[in-house]
Amino acid sequence: MAGDIRLANEAWEALFRAQATMEREFTEADIWVEVLPKEYGVLYALSTASDGLRISELCDDVLLTQPGMSRLVARLEQRGLVERSDDPTDARACRIRLTATGIEAQRRVGAAHARRVARAMTRALDPEQLVVLRDLSLALLDGAHRDGATTETTPERIHI
Repeated sequence: MAGDIRLANEAWEALFRAQATMEREFTEADIWVEVLPKEYGVLYALSTASDGLRISELCDDVLLTQPGMSRLVARLEQRGLVERSDDPTDARACRIRLTATGIEAQRRVGAAHARRVARAMTRALDPEQLVVLRDLSLALLDGAHRDGATTETTPERIHI
């Protein structure tokens, strides 16, 4: 049992440090001129939702609080990247959608980000290792969801 605890914590520490190091590398990249990383997260989430998303759905996907998400959406709306529309299923809510300008920005930044991620991931891992890493990461997410430990990013909504 003690060995399992130690190994689990060593694995977590390695995973955490790898993720934090790579996230810092991606955040410091020169691709965030049009939009910041959190803004891109919103644009990406909206790019996969043809009917748009409610603020609460965006919060779950991008991992921001409701007040933080509301401010971020307001900034994106002022810049013409997103628009609000009435939610047909709930008169009290609105849905956030990408504008044509938002779609273009998401595609440009997304393509540059995807290339940077691919370079970073393939400099140390071969295709077989990438498959194993993806599958292990999805298993960790699935386990957290099964146990009710999180309501955050589902495997279908991973940002690429």
